[in-house]
Amino acid sequence: QVQLVESGGGLVQAGGSLRLSCAASENIYGFGVMGWYRQLPGKQRDLVAALTKNGSTSYADSVKGRFTISRDNAKNTVDLQMNSLKPDDTAVYYCAVGYWGQGTQVTVSS
Repeated sequence: QVQLVESGGGLVQAGGSLRLSCAASENIYGFGVMGWYRQLPGKQRDLVAALTKNGSTSYADSVKGRFTISRDNAKNTVDLQMNSLKPDDTAVYYCAVGYWGQGTQVTVSS
C-alpha cells in the first residue's frame, strides 16, 4: 500500500499563495491518475485538480487559473500550487494516488 504524506498547508491571507506537496512512499509513475481533493466539515470530498499519467490536467471551475497540479516522478511527489487564495478555499486538502493521504489544513483569512 502506498503511503501518502501531505505538507504545506497553513494559514494565509486572502490573495496569498501556498504550495501543497504530497510525498509517496513508492514510485507513483504507474498510477494513471492522481489528484487533490478538499473537504469541509460535514461535506463531501470534492475534486480540486487531477493529473493523468500522460500529463493531462483538469480543475474544478472554482480554482481554474489559480491552482496548478504537477508531479515529480523522480521525487515521487504530487504538488498543488495555489495562488490568489480566497476564504472559500479554506478546507482540508487530500492527496489521492490510488490511496488517500491524511490531509492538510488550509485556512484563508479575509
